[in-house]
Amino acid sequence: MLLNILDQLRTTELAGNTFYEWLIALIVALAIYFILWFAFGVLRRRILLISRKTKMLADDLLAAALEGTKHYCLAMVALWGGSQWVDLGSGEARLSFLLFIAVVVQLAIWVNRALSAYISNYQEVRKEENPGGVSIVERLSFLFRLLIWSVALLLVVDNLGYDITALVAGLGISGIAVALAVQNILGDLFASLSIVLDKPFVIGDFIIVGDLMGVVERVGLKTTRVRSLSGEQLIFSNSDLLNSRVRNFKRMEERRVPFAFGVLYQTSPEDLELIPELIREIIEGIDNTRFDRAHFKGFGASSYDFEVVYYVHTPDYNVFMDIQQQINLAICRGFAARGIEFAYPTRTLYINQAPGAE
Repeated sequence: MLLNILDQLRTTELAGNTFYEWLIALIVALAIYFILWFAFGVLRRRILLISRKTKMLADDLLAAALEGTKHYCLAMVALWGGSQWVDLGSGEARLSFLLFIAVVVQLAIWVNRALSAYISNYQEVRKEENPGGVSIVERLSFLFRLLIWSVALLLVVDNLGYDITALVAGLGISGIAVALAVQNILGDLFASLSIVLDKPFVIGDFIIVGDLMGVVERVGLKTTRVRSLSGEQLIFSNSDLLNSRVRNFKRMEERRVPFAFGVLYQTSPEDLELIPELIREIIEGIDNTRFDRAHFKGFGASSYDFEVVYYVHTPDYNVFMDIQQQINLAICRGFAARGIEFAYPTRTLYINQAPGAE
């Protein structure tokens, strides 16, 4: 009975192939599908297990990409493998084309999933440190996805037999024309990306640009918003910021403070010699400070001039001003106790009386 069935399968034809050949092709296709399904499943689980044990980003991206594996792509590969056991005639070219489309779409999905995983990881890591950069990267991700699917579409169109050279050239010329028309906008756009990646400043930093200063509130695609000390909002284009000298006070580890004063020319040499040591004792007695130097600098128009330099171990401006006030009051008390007087602009006028004049 079984032999008769096998003979009938070998002799009965359908679409140019025997039922036996169709049966073999079906078995091969099913075998390829389940092998691929099992292999990708095992590979994804292994990589996912490794990614949980390591801090590397690459294995996380690979695991996320493999999660986007589509069953229809595996099915197309399986059908193509099974079709090698039968003669499809002109249908073989169509099947190959469908396989190509499925592979291109699958590759695009893998890249897109990896990109999404990278953006999610960037948001999780940087959301507290640089929320503005997170927002910009999320918006720019649309351009990268558009590029991925555009390349996939061009590959499919090219495989259809159409000449995409003229299309690519036309898109290139159109792109150049658009780029020239919006070059300032594109300059600010790429400048925002540079700010996000290089991080010369982040939201919350106090910066000075030229004679303007304030706290960074927002880094956008085209402009950066800064809240000035007087309350108004300053708006800078991103390209202008990158072309300027930006002073970032938020990243200052300690503040160097120089200041100068003068005493009267009537001050004795002994008191002049005591002043640097007096300044040293005052500064070293204050917390969060480091004394650098104090010198009798020179002779001014109406005073003996001194210069002092010290460091404050915090970038906080209010703390610096409190310390400077404390130093100034201590100097005033010390000078008053020793009878040393601060100089102020004075001018001495000498009058000579001519002989015989009343």
